[in-house]
Amino acid sequence: MSRQAFALLSFARATGNPELAAMLVEKASSLKSQADEIMPSGDLSPKAPDVETDPPSSRSG
Repeated sequence: MSRQAFALLSFARATGNPELAAMLVEKASSLKSQADEIMPSGDLSPKAPDVETDPPSSRSG
């Protein structure tokens, strides 16, 4: 979770104003959703140069 979202949730817990707390939680949720959209969900680990990504049957030659 981003630091900004964590800070918003911390403030929401600390406040005595339920309307402000609800707004802060909603904003934290929005930030998390945006971060999830930006983050790629695939395997980002580096591949060795000799690793073939295509199945052998699709090779030509």
